[in-house]
Amino acid sequence: MPTEQHRLKLHELFRLSLRTFRVKPTRAILTIAGMAAGIGAVLFLVSLGYGLQFILIGKLVTTEDSLITMEISYPTESNAVIKQQQLDELKKVPDVAEISPVAEFPGEIKDERGSGILVYTRIVEDGYFRLTGTTPDVGGPLSAGSPGLVISQQALIASNLITADSTPVLKNLIGKPLSLKVFYQDSSGTNAPDDISATGELPIVGIISDETMPPTVIIMPGVLSKGPQSYSKVLVKAKDIDSVEAVRDKMIGLGFLVSARIDLVNQAKKIMNAITIVLGVFGITALIVSAIGMFNTMIVGFLERIYEVGILKSIGATDSDVRNLFLMEAMMMGLFGGIGGVALGLIGGQLLNVVISTIAVRLGGKAFQLFLTPMWFILLVLGLSILIGLASGFWPARRAAGLSPKEAFTKR
Repeated sequence: MPTEQHRLKLHELFRLSLRTFRVKPTRAILTIAGMAAGIGAVLFLVSLGYGLQFILIGKLVTTEDSLITMEISYPTESNAVIKQQQLDELKKVPDVAEISPVAEFPGEIKDERGSGILVYTRIVEDGYFRLTGTTPDVGGPLSAGSPGLVISQQALIASNLITADSTPVLKNLIGKPLSLKVFYQDSSGTNAPDDISATGELPIVGIISDETMPPTVIIMPGVLSKGPQSYSKVLVKAKDIDSVEAVRDKMIGLGFLVSARIDLVNQAKKIMNAITIVLGVFGITALIVSAIGMFNTMIVGFLERIYEVGILKSIGATDSDVRNLFLMEAMMMGLFGGIGGVALGLIGGQLLNVVISTIAVRLGGKAFQLFLTPMWFILLVLGLSILIGLASGFWPARRAAGLSPKEAFTKR
């Protein structure tokens, strides 16, 4: 019976497990390559799912405050507007941390050439950009201490300041002065001539390049000779994410229509999680095929090495030594396949990120990351590859450990 000192040590198992890579290099490389292809497919497709989710959620939530802010307004058919009295009442609602009223009226902008166009004029408070997550693509947001305006790209096109294909020159318009008039209206949409508010020239502070946004100008009431007396909607920020539901129910009870961004985010997460799972299933299918190939390699390796197992046992190797040797080989093959798969997935994703971003920039858009791989998923994939290797080598290792030297020599 073999004694304890005959047991193979860990470094000996490791050295012997690498022998199969030297003896059968082609088979080992092909097996590892197949494993790497499966792992790479999983990583690549799941990274695509995470990247799509990040882009979509990033579009919906650009600031932390915007996630717990809701937009309230009266139903359109009621023709009701929000007055200062309602604003004072909203501030007293429990769990409401902050409110920011928004007034919307028609307006007219002109440049030095004197040609004017009609635009939507949005009169906002200092917290508007933070609470909505709106960020100008060129320039910056408005602040209470710096008079100016934020304008949409469509308003610049309508005023002939740029053409549809000249978006790269938007930055040259920052600081350009425009004159603005705001036409206050009552709840029925009738202009009130006495309430027309004219301003001097205002510099362009920021530009929003969203093509779906109509010709719009965003200003603060401080630049007007007379502020608005009514508002079309109010941004209401809850104290924290746990208070959003309670605040929303209270707003609905007051007769307001409520649009909460957190609802859109939750719905988007569900959709993108489903897409990520579907993409992951396709990748796992490729991984299963690779695992079957690896299992076949381990079976063939066992059948070819029955005589070797007999020699090992005849010179004192224990059943656990033989079992651990086969498991170590399978684990190493799975680990190398996992490392290769991670490299393939990351390199493929990054190359496509560069290509897609380059195309987007040349078309006048912004660079973005379509493939995003979280570190925890990389570690999970490496752990999974090791487990697949161990699972593939379990049956051959068990068979090899159960062979007696006599049986091994007989089957030669």
